[in-house]
Amino acid sequence: MATTIRFEPEIETRLNHLADATGRTKTFYLKEMVSRSLEELEDYYLAAESKAMITSQHEEVFDVDQVRAELGLDR
Repeated sequence: MATTIRFEPEIETRLNHLADATGRTKTFYLKEMVSRSLEELEDYYLAAESKAMITSQHEEVFDVDQVRAELGLDR
């Protein structure tokens, strides 16, 4: 999938410098940045959604003693 991104001049300069200094392409670094950041964003938004569900009491919450008892770990 082709995507166009416009960067601020400072970011473009830094990306060009990194690519020139390492002999890799800008595309390599852009793919790397998206891949790493996407996982972090997914984790963040999933956590935020879970927190909202818990806060609004739409998600049941158990304390550690309840979990241990349910799993039979206190025997």
